[in-house]
Amino acid sequence: MNRPTRIAACAAAALALVLSSPAARAAGPGMSRPEQLQFPRLDYTPPEAENYRVSLRGGMVAYLVPDRALPLVTITVLMRIGPDLDPLGKQGLAQGTMYLLTRSGTAGRTAAQLEDRVAFLGAQLQSQMGGGGGGFGGPGIPVGPSESFASINLLSKDLDEGLGILTDCLKSAAFEEDRVTLARQQLLQTMQQRNDDSGDIESREWGILINGEGHWSNRYATRASVEAITREDMVAFLRRYLGPKNMLLAVSGDFDRAAMIQKLEKVFASWPTPGERPGPPAGPAEPTAAGWFLVDKDVNQGRVSIGLRALDRYDPDFFPGLLMNDVLGGGGFSSRLVNRIRSDEGLAYSVRSSLDAGAYYPGPWRTAFQSKVRSVAYATSIAFEEIRKIREAPVTDEELELAKSRRIEGLPAFFETAGAIANVLAVDELTGRYARDPSYYATYRDRVRAVSVADVQRAARRLLDPAKMTVLMVGNAADMLQGDPKYPVRLTTLAGGEPKRLPLRDPMTMKPIANP
Repeated sequence: MNRPTRIAACAAAALALVLSSPAARAAGPGMSRPEQLQFPRLDYTPPEAENYRVSLRGGMVAYLVPDRALPLVTITVLMRIGPDLDPLGKQGLAQGTMYLLTRSGTAGRTAAQLEDRVAFLGAQLQSQMGGGGGGFGGPGIPVGPSESFASINLLSKDLDEGLGILTDCLKSAAFEEDRVTLARQQLLQTMQQRNDDSGDIESREWGILINGEGHWSNRYATRASVEAITREDMVAFLRRYLGPKNMLLAVSGDFDRAAMIQKLEKVFASWPTPGERPGPPAGPAEPTAAGWFLVDKDVNQGRVSIGLRALDRYDPDFFPGLLMNDVLGGGGFSSRLVNRIRSDEGLAYSVRSSLDAGAYYPGPWRTAFQSKVRSVAYATSIAFEEIRKIREAPVTDEELELAKSRRIEGLPAFFETAGAIANVLAVDELTGRYARDPSYYATYRDRVRAVSVADVQRAARRLLDPAKMTVLMVGNAADMLQGDPKYPVRLTTLAGGEPKRLPLRDPMTMKPIANP
């Protein structure tokens, strides 16, 4: 059988399998095409926090999700620790402290002894600040940039020892000088590469334009700040912020609930310090820098980000905004921006938009794509054309229904495993959603279904004002400004003049580099 014949045979077999499925049979004997498949309405009840939430003696809260499928247990300690707590002149302290928390030894073990014991147990021990991170069988620990975690995953037969290892790190991390020195050297080497990748430049400058250079999210570590951080600074930071007042637990896996509560209450009962719980991280004090900005980087692919500060997750337009974004660019190949820029015009391989509804203050709506530098202007003009269309004309019923189905049917993916349930619910409590919107998941589907076409248009008109948007481009400036002769569109016309040039920053000081 030749290759085309094999492919056809495989396709026929796959179609036969689909058509023989229960859903296909339920559609009736006359059904003969895939688009005629009928599926029952999704019957799914999201987990309720109260079924897993436990208040331990002393006030700590734990989310306990037993799962006997595998002989594994994961214990995660979540904390409200982020770079907003760094003292001026010592940017990087929170990040370094959290990284070394489980990697620098304890009062009873050297770093090498700790690593050997963890390896012997076949365990995974880690800690970090922000940015998600390994979920040990789950989808990740969904902490944001102003939260941190420490976690251990190991066989349930070794639970007592693993819990002791994790709490020893939290109580008495040694911050051995050689490990502090190594971490400092590694960070300095990483900082030297800050201008190597255009994506890193785009991410950095985008954050500065949206939140302002003075905002805590843009206080980058420098050579001077990293070299100013001492072991004593880390010990003091740990003593100040790590304690029951600033810790929340997410525990999942092979354990008995009552026995686990006893173990946790025992190990967290006597703690050397109570820990200080910081308030919510401050929102931006400066307005977004609206306008057109360009960073000259000699690469042949131009990066483009378009957006503005939008809303937080408690905003009345949160759900209409989510669906609006899905129709516009967040819904993959069913979304308008992807169809126009990628599929119809072939100008970019990856096109996306996102609505980052902030946990503490309004986050940005943003669309981003890469295109050949000469075609950046044309691709950008299409993006603004689609933004204008979704503001001026209602989305179709079909578009809205597809976006609703995507959201509703995607909800179970957040809770696929016991670890995912524990992590999501614990992070929601840490970031305030449990207190402010305790029925969020229970009412999620109803709130999605209630969004109307008019709601979507109202959200688009309110949130997507082109006059208030920031446009950032990174790439070969001369080629981007020259444009593509195939398309009668120029950046200077779109921007109403030449975009403002943003200089590269010195990677070790983060100060703008003066043009020669």
